[in-house]
Amino acid sequence: MTCRGFCVRALSLLALASLSPSSMLLDRAWSADSADNFKLMTYNIRYDNPRDGQDVWANRVDAVVDLIARQDVVGLQEVTAGQLKTLVARVPGFEFYGVGRDDGRSRGEHAPIGFRKSRFEALEQGTFWLSTRPTEVGVAGWDASLPRTCTWVLLKDRATGGNLWVANTHFDHRGQTARLESSRLIKSVVMDQPKKSSIVVMGDFNCLQKSPPYLELVDDKLLTDARLLGKEKAVGPSSTWNGFRSIAHGRILDHIFVRGQIEIEQLSTLDPKTSAGRYASDHLPVQVIMNWHKSDVKKN
Repeated sequence: MTCRGFCVRALSLLALASLSPSSMLLDRAWSADSADNFKLMTYNIRYDNPRDGQDVWANRVDAVVDLIARQDVVGLQEVTAGQLKTLVARVPGFEFYGVGRDDGRSRGEHAPIGFRKSRFEALEQGTFWLSTRPTEVGVAGWDASLPRTCTWVLLKDRATGGNLWVANTHFDHRGQTARLESSRLIKSVVMDQPKKSSIVVMGDFNCLQKSPPYLELVDDKLLTDARLLGKEKAVGPSSTWNGFRSIAHGRILDHIFVRGQIEIEQLSTLDPKTSAGRYASDHLPVQVIMNWHKSDVKKN
């Protein structure tokens, strides 16, 4: 069975209150964007942990909702069923797709993809597990400490007619072999897409640039790190990890990889804060302003 085949099979089975300077860049871009541009963001929003003290979800939700509402496409990680329900209710202009990693329904972490319904429509969607048995629900692959998933959606851009295959994932935080093999699995799925497909693979990869899992995704130029493609220099912190304490410079764990008939106007690592001035999550979101190659948008 091809990787595209198991994705289709899996689908059938599953049938800012206060903004930092880097977040203000988003406000300026929002008003300056052309009609063809769209914003895509990956963000580990931190699960709803009642032991997080001042950083519990109830204190962060407004900032997270505000930021998501300013995007066109988002890939989120560490989302519980309750958090997803809140996002669906509070960002009504978005449609979300994602399932719990433990049971393929609502239990365990979700890695949902959300998109603005007025701009995009979903043509296909599915989930596979990062293991040697990707269609089997709830499997922890290789030396992973937990089951991990990859969510994918094939989107059609209502504004241009272009199709975009988007994948969102969260690699294991402990299993070195699992991270590398997860990259290989996702790479094989990408290779199984039509050659002219425009593709985004994003998420919390729990690995740095130039690490083996990272290099596995980019070594043959099947995918390219969006940080290297911006028409303008990337802006924001040189890290995507803060641990609710301080930004640990040089720890870029969250990445956006692209392929196909899309251009990157600019990549920004944002630093959203709550109304109390605290971090909105223990990770920082990564956002790209994207556009289509004008001559090719109808061909993909």
